Amino acid sequence: MTSIECEKYLTQALNMGLKVEGETSYTNSFSVKVCEDGFYFIPRTPAGYLIDNELYFKIFIIANASLFPQYTVLKQNSAYFVPLDTDDIHIQRALFFPWFKGISKRLVIPNLSEFVLQNQECQIPIMENLTIDYNKNVGIVVAGNSGSGKSYFLTYLLETLSKISRLIIIDPKFDTPSRWAKQNNIPVIYPSKNRSKSDFVSEINESLSSVLEIIYERQAILFDNPAHEFEHVTVVIDEVLALTEGVNKQIKDSFQSLLSSIALLGRATRCHLVLVSQRFDFNAVPVSVREQMNVLVQIGNISSKTIQFLFPDLDPSGIVIPIGKGTGLIQVIDSEHPVQVLPLLTPTFYTEQGIL
Repeated sequence: MTSIECEKYLTQALNMGLKVEGETSYTNSFSVKVCEDGFYFIPRTPAGYLIDNELYFKIFIIANASLFPQYTVLKQNSAYFVPLDTDDIHIQRALFFPWFKGISKRLVIPNLSEFVLQNQECQIPIMENLTIDYNKNVGIVVAGNSGSGKSYFLTYLLETLSKISRLIIIDPKFDTPSRWAKQNNIPVIYPSKNRSKSDFVSEINESLSSVLEIIYERQAILFDNPAHEFEHVTVVIDEVLALTEGVNKQIKDSFQSLLSSIALLGRATRCHLVLVSQRFDFNAVPVSVREQMNVLVQIGNISSKTIQFLFPDLDPSGIVIPIGKGTGLIQVIDSEHPVQVLPLLTPTFYTEQGIL
């Protein structure tokens, strides 16, 4: 589809779907202009309709459905106004709708072990058209209901991270991460039947405290040599919400304080967090931890209720969510990616028997 064909198609779709009190492109009330990164809805003002968030989201819903699967229009939190380079005051502003060509495509990996060995640049491929640069990562949070595919995706992250980072794995359920760690000869902190939960979380606090000491040591090195390169250190915690339920308040407060400190100070010193939980309310992690994480993943059922903690400002209506296991939403917040939420399909891969 050429740019001119796309403009005509979008204009027709909006003429039929907007229903803005009889004002259409036929009455010169608006026009559509397509560019490489998206399209502009250009209202001619004064207009007989409100140019507001409601109009913006109406256009998004119509355009995203109409352009699927040739383009994926990226959902914004509010109306995206841009100025236009013209002297005509009637058309000096537009609503911009960024997009990318095609749709999110699942990454299929025939041999995961061979695949991760090829990664020499600290890159973590997530989908065919999305890769995370771990050098620019603070932390990853993965939320989702039981059976949504969190453990499967976590195994992929563990396999990938094990080649680029030292791992500290904490597994409160003594489940998939523990089996993976055993297969790969990596230490893991897990509960045992002859100790209390508070004792278990105290051990975790000791490990987190050691990571905080590493951060302080590295900060001192960076003070003298800002260009110093450090080995990546990643703390991986599965089922964070289940970890602190029923734990002594003082120990829980210490755990959350240590998490906050690592999240706030770890960026420059290459100390990271990977947190997995069914949800990330204030009982799971402090708000300060959520706000520092720059890769947000919600797997499974997507609704305004399920995304309220990771994407509090997002209305998911109109986003085309793929159907199937390991699907949902992802947002990557760094200098390489626009701050937008994308439909997600987690990688499919083959690994050793007995882990999953």
